[in-house]
Amino acid sequence: MRDAAGVWGGFFRGVGTGRKYRFYVVGAGGRGFKRDPRARELELYGYPDCDGLTADPDEYPWHDAGWTPPRFTDLIVYQLHVGVFSGSGRGPAKFLDALRRVPYLARLGVTAIQPLPVVEFQGEWSLGYNGTDLFSPEMDYCLDPDDLGPHLEAVNALLAERGADPLKPEQLAGQAAQLKAFVDVCHLYGIAVLFDVVYNHAGGGLDRQSLDYIDLPADPGPHNNAYFSDQGWAGGRVFAFHRPEVRAFLTDNAALFLDEYHADGLRFDEVSVIDRMGGRGFCQEMTAALHERKPSAALIAEYWGEHRWLAVQPPPAGMGFDLGYADGLRDAVRDVLHDVARGGSGPVGVGRLARGLHRPAHLRHAWQAYQCLENHDLVLDMDDHRDPRIASLADASNPRSWYARSRSRVATGVLLTAPGTPMLFMGQEFLEDKLWSDSPGRTDRRIWWDGALGGDRHMADFLRCTTDLIALRRELPALRSDALHVYAPDEDNRVLAYQRDNVVVVLSFKEQILYGYELGLPQPGRWREAFNTDWYDHWPNPWVAGNGGSVRADRPGRHGFAQSAALTIPANGLLVFVN
Repeated sequence: MRDAAGVWGGFFRGVGTGRKYRFYVVGAGGRGFKRDPRARELELYGYPDCDGLTADPDEYPWHDAGWTPPRFTDLIVYQLHVGVFSGSGRGPAKFLDALRRVPYLARLGVTAIQPLPVVEFQGEWSLGYNGTDLFSPEMDYCLDPDDLGPHLEAVNALLAERGADPLKPEQLAGQAAQLKAFVDVCHLYGIAVLFDVVYNHAGGGLDRQSLDYIDLPADPGPHNNAYFSDQGWAGGRVFAFHRPEVRAFLTDNAALFLDEYHADGLRFDEVSVIDRMGGRGFCQEMTAALHERKPSAALIAEYWGEHRWLAVQPPPAGMGFDLGYADGLRDAVRDVLHDVARGGSGPVGVGRLARGLHRPAHLRHAWQAYQCLENHDLVLDMDDHRDPRIASLADASNPRSWYARSRSRVATGVLLTAPGTPMLFMGQEFLEDKLWSDSPGRTDRRIWWDGALGGDRHMADFLRCTTDLIALRRELPALRSDALHVYAPDEDNRVLAYQRDNVVVVLSFKEQILYGYELGLPQPGRWREAFNTDWYDHWPNPWVAGNGGSVRADRPGRHGFAQSAALTIPANGLLVFVN
């Protein structure tokens, strides 16, 4: 029946879960079948000419009742693409394939993962930013119930390791259940899940049964669409942010992930486009509604507008997100790596790193700056992306050379000791040097897991280094604080130091060991050498250059402090001292 506002609705008793359904729309421009844009699941076969499936959002037996998400200051994020993350198989990997790597991520020490978009898109594989059915999981990441077999055994083994009850086959049969199991296991292993959502556009490739022209108007022009404006973006259609029903649709979609999938936060793609297309008010409404619904959820904006801080400022001036992408540190590290890769004698301008370390303008807290050196866009083997991965940038001639290894360790050390919320891209943690592809057929672009897990000595050593750096960040509150004092850069020696409360980080891109390097320290007495990247080259490095575990600040004052210490700084090395 149709209510006074023109909204159609109905109630059907005894339907249950797993029943197929579709809308049949009669409009001024014709009639035909349409998929429910809010369908929780779609029929696994025949897409896009397929039915929706009824689903009970409370049917999955969650095991995460004792889960507490990390505080914003404690976020260390790992970005991955479900379809290629597991690194094997002919077709796209599944949620339950990615789930098997959760123990690896727990050992790495990251506190959150950020999968690329997981909702239905057209085609067998994609980055996920061309979603068409925003409420249902991507079917190519899901298994037919008849194919669960060893996947069910693997899930139950992981649950058993955490003392959780096993799942029955029927409890893992649905597509939504498989995605929920992925989140569930992440939580049991201490990892938050931040879903990537795309509200700046839908499609490219919206089919005739999608939400495109769902009301079948007489004039199928762009001004007569229930969901979209007359603007396009990235080959798709920009949502009509001025319509209350559209704003409600998108806000409800975000709430779906927080409520039904127990998500710990959301990453919002290209908020700049939303803002530019008249959606700032929508962002304000949505963030307010989500904060009220789940205050602990981290809302991350990819916003590249002229005034970056508007994304994370509260309304009415800002849009109310919690964190915003930052590129100052990323660009500074990449620029310096580009310069040092040209040789040991030329200028590199480590002062750029000093500027990159500082909190972006108008942010109240350092953690609000979302920092990365690699991400899915930068190092994608497609079109105009193709920025080199850090290992290749550090030495394009040989990404396994000592130069590549040592410089990459310094770069990773900066990311994980700098202010802000750090994000690693899959493979970055173990010196992966290849560009990545979202195509499962590109075997030449797969992450080389075998190398990281023992097949390549240098990758395994680098993984150990990254793991220990993450552990250090989690151990030392100073590395998660707002505190920062940057020393004057020493351009001649390619040295930069910075203080974070009771921690001092010293890095060098000099290709020779610096002996007796005098550095002022904030407090007298013993400073523990808590980390030395040189230790991880042929771990444990028998030729390590360092300070034997500690230094004493008992020398004359320098760098504005009343005392100093004489340091040994390894070539292309990073040291962390704790008082």
